[in-house]
Amino acid sequence: MISNPASQPSETNRFERTKIKEAVIEIVSDSGEGAQKCGQSLGAISAKMGNGVWTVEIIPAEIQPPARSKAGASGIRVRMGSNKITNMGDHADLVVALNEQVLYGRIDQNAYKPGTYLLIENKWATHTEETAIAYKESIEHFKELGYYIFEIPMEKECLKHVSDAKKGKNMWVLGLLCNLYDRDLEIAANQVKYIFRKKDEKIIQSNLDLLFAGYEYANENFPMHFTIPSKLSEEDYVVMNGNEAISLGVMAAGIEVCSMYPITPATSATHAMAETIESAGGIIHQAEDEIAAIGFAVGASYAGKTAVTITSGPGIALKTEFIGLAIMAEIPLVIIDVQRGGPSTGLPTKVEQGDLLAVLYGAPGDAPKVVLAPSTIEECFHFVILARKLAESFRTPVFVLTDANLATGVQPFPRPKIKAEWFPEPLDQSPWKEGVKVYDWDKNTGISKRPIPGQKGGMYTLTGLAHDEDSHVAYDPAINQRAVESRSRKLAALRETLKPPTIHGDEEGDLLLVGWGSTRGAIEEAAERAREKGAKVSSIHLRFLSPMEPGLKNIFDKFKKVMTVEINYSDTVGNPLITAENRRYSQLAWYLRAQTLTDIDCLSNVYGQPMSPIQILQRLEKELNLTLID
Repeated sequence: MISNPASQPSETNRFERTKIKEAVIEIVSDSGEGAQKCGQSLGAISAKMGNGVWTVEIIPAEIQPPARSKAGASGIRVRMGSNKITNMGDHADLVVALNEQVLYGRIDQNAYKPGTYLLIENKWATHTEETAIAYKESIEHFKELGYYIFEIPMEKECLKHVSDAKKGKNMWVLGLLCNLYDRDLEIAANQVKYIFRKKDEKIIQSNLDLLFAGYEYANENFPMHFTIPSKLSEEDYVVMNGNEAISLGVMAAGIEVCSMYPITPATSATHAMAETIESAGGIIHQAEDEIAAIGFAVGASYAGKTAVTITSGPGIALKTEFIGLAIMAEIPLVIIDVQRGGPSTGLPTKVEQGDLLAVLYGAPGDAPKVVLAPSTIEECFHFVILARKLAESFRTPVFVLTDANLATGVQPFPRPKIKAEWFPEPLDQSPWKEGVKVYDWDKNTGISKRPIPGQKGGMYTLTGLAHDEDSHVAYDPAINQRAVESRSRKLAALRETLKPPTIHGDEEGDLLLVGWGSTRGAIEEAAERAREKGAKVSSIHLRFLSPMEPGLKNIFDKFKKVMTVEINYSDTVGNPLITAENRRYSQLAWYLRAQTLTDIDCLSNVYGQPMSPIQILQRLEKELNLTLID
């Protein structure tokens, strides 16, 4: 039988807990040591307690990087607080490291600060002579950097309960962190049971034993213990990452076919979907490559059931010709792009917002499509439902641009209440109205009624060639002009239904920050912190990127300066050969400059890391000539 957590270590009164509003914690290790699972569990436990949570996975680019190396750092960051958490925060307050070398990669990324607690596995102090020397030198270096060091015999403690510490150290660390941050032990135990629910009772019990042992070790061996007050809500919440939200959104939208080819960081969305989509009446088709995947999806959508294909940047490049076919033939299709670093295979495990211009313009000729960008994990769920509706209403492909930050970040949000209007109407199999052409483009909207194979009188020949209203191949100049105008006019028709973006802060001021996608939390937090210091800074966040949300020019004109914040590349004026005249702008800035004829600046980088509030504040200090960082 599995032990009752009530009989295991419990909170003691031997120390006072320091009440804090939030904490940023990292667990870093070599690959395969379960650091992500430890952090995901800590985040889930905290969310279930009513705390705000945001997690960011730290994943090396190589599948099996060298052990004990700077490049091999694998792990997770967990930010948890009393209030809603929307981004990864600035510097870590406490780090658990399963070896000291992986810390250097994070130090290079400015993840820590003087005063950060480093809890380091000390088995390396008595390992080989070479390792022991490196360990000692690193510990001294960390002290010089101002970190507080705790050397911990993690492996020794774990071996009291399991024969292979590598397979249990993460659960021991989870117990330790639960004690240090006053996490509910019963919730933690239930989380461990859930993680290993498909294993036998012996494995579940050994992991519970490790959890309790780590909790008890923290009772006896640390001077610092914290508590983060929580705010329980009467509303039901769910806890998941963006890819899980995407997968549930697919099913909530009534999409029955997902065709894909595995690619990081999108694949886990289909893994999550695979567990339940068949019970919802759908299927996942794993094709032999990216081209076949979208071809299958286009075929399914042509047959009447709008399909989805899920991929990342390199997959979008391979799918381009079929995307063009769907636009020319006006076939509804949902395409989810979980962006990563590029170009080519680029940074497979790192975050970037580098696909915007490729999605907007990466096709021969004029190829308009709808492009949405969710900014939260909750929006990842709802935007798939919206995408399916728009695809069918406007007979066009609809892109949903997420990224690796949203894909792997864990956050609680209110449990969605299923609504009948989320699902598609039954297929119309009534006879096709005589005299109505298959592309009978409305003069005002460009929209035409969609025939479904099997409708009596609705048969037509599908073509990717230029065609007339009857789908006959046609090269007449007037016909092609009319067809291109009609496909473009659909975007204008959709734009008429949109509202201007909400301004966070005052409606006028010195600086307006503009973002899209996963940068929202960092932008809004940085702007709020700047306003607390007296800065006249506001922000807006764009969800519709094609068509662009209305009213932007009027909003921009009320600010002295407008600047985008993005995770993609832009030149820095003053770098070798870079001038204001030849500078290349970040992608949204470039797009907005063209759309609004406004002189828009940009803050961007391609470090492969999520944007942090402090990075934005550092730029705001220069722009506004104010001290904004304590």
